[in-house]
Amino acid sequence: MKKSSKNRLSPQQQILFPGESLFEKIARAVCRAGTLPRKELYEAWEMAKRVRRRYRGGRILDLACGHGLLAHLMLLLDDSSEIAIAVDTDIPLNAGKLSNALVTTWPKLKNRIVYRQKSFREISVLPDDIVVSAHACGSLTDQIIEWAIAQHARIAVLPCCHNLKESSTGGLEGWMEKTLAVDTVRAERLRAKGYKVVTQQISIDITPKNRLLMGEYLFRKPNS
Repeated sequence: MKKSSKNRLSPQQQILFPGESLFEKIARAVCRAGTLPRKELYEAWEMAKRVRRRYRGGRILDLACGHGLLAHLMLLLDDSSEIAIAVDTDIPLNAGKLSNALVTTWPKLKNRIVYRQKSFREISVLPDDIVVSAHACGSLTDQIIEWAIAQHARIAVLPCCHNLKESSTGGLEGWMEKTLAVDTVRAERLRAKGYKVVTQQISIDITPKNRLLMGEYLFRKPNS
């Protein structure tokens, strides 16, 4: 089974996920919804579990959310977060179908996932929030990072579609591949603003745009 497939998962494909692990239960719910490519299921899962290993609690802001799967997974992996807000300027019409499939399977999610079709700049960020964004295209990733930095919120991004005209390479392209230079500058931007930076990769079998950048403000009060 190719994890990077862009083919949409369907109810018939539930048989591919027969186990009782949390991931397989999620995968079956996504199949029942029939709205997402297989690739997006794996991307969101791999990102969410890595973020939750480091950052607990807090309100979730899933920016450039698409269908909002990442918002749901962040709550399923840590129930101490009360709410997740999924924000995009163009939320797919069938996002509600995906959400309903997950909420039906996990009723504890009811009324805890909020969709907002608007610019992320219309959403206030709080210092205790976790700002997440999977594959916000081009310089949108930079804008989301800056939005989180302004309130010292925790941040996790999986960049894609690097725009070399708008995102800085920091003059590092003589030493490294240009998109890696962009992400290195992003990591250094967080560090310079007082963040503890963590860099990881999800499997390239899922996506070649696999660099996960996470940061937590160093002076954030514990459990605040």
